[in-house]
Amino acid sequence: MSHRVAIGIDGCAGGWLYFRFTGQQANFGVASQVAEILAQERDDCCALIDIPIGLRNRGKRERTCDVEARARLGPRRSSVFAAPLRPVLKAPDYAAANAQQKRLSGRGLSRQAWNLVPKIREVDELLAREPRYRALLHEAHPELLFAGLAGGPMAHAKKSRDGFAERMTILSILHPDAEALIASAFLAHGGFEAARDDVVDAFVLAMCARHPDRLRSLPEAPETDPKGLPMRMVYLSGPQFWGAEPAA
Repeated sequence: MSHRVAIGIDGCAGGWLYFRFTGQQANFGVASQVAEILAQERDDCCALIDIPIGLRNRGKRERTCDVEARARLGPRRSSVFAAPLRPVLKAPDYAAANAQQKRLSGRGLSRQAWNLVPKIREVDELLAREPRYRALLHEAHPELLFAGLAGGPMAHAKKSRDGFAERMTILSILHPDAEALIASAFLAHGGFEAARDDVVDAFVLAMCARHPDRLRSLPEAPETDPKGLPMRMVYLSGPQFWGAEPAA
């Protein structure tokens, strides 16, 4: 049995919802800052986070990982938004951000992307301030993880009843206590701090973080941004990982 720490982190209304696994022991919580979650972790930790990390400074091309993820997700493609350019992170409001994104790339900034700018900026600044976290913290997208594990995109939207059941079927195969852990996390933090899908997303991120040696990169050979951060998403592929014990 592995004692490596695996963490899944998803943005939520209260800050960041996380699941942490140390071997088979699990805990969860909501932190106001990602730094609070990672502060005590050693170099053997693997943390997956649903937030863009590598960012372009200018140019018309989207990040390749965003384009390829949409292509793989079919009916769930709208869950992958175009990441903002790094200079946009300092914009004071949406109007200024949208204008700056258009000026630097030729396209506007979605409201969804703007709503995440504070969290993207937080992670970007954290990785600049604490370079060691670059080896621990990796961008991942829950819908890409579910699609990789299931062999194809989910049939139903994650906020729907059928979508929740569909994802829980996969998670219950990955971990025998998935239902109880997710129910406990939602009981503790659901409502004002986190939505049900935030809990599910953080859990699948943590499940995949338990297999760091098996994670694949999308694209396979990612570009790095001007800060040297890879512009990629990581994922697992294939149901052969269902129920597999993490590598020691």
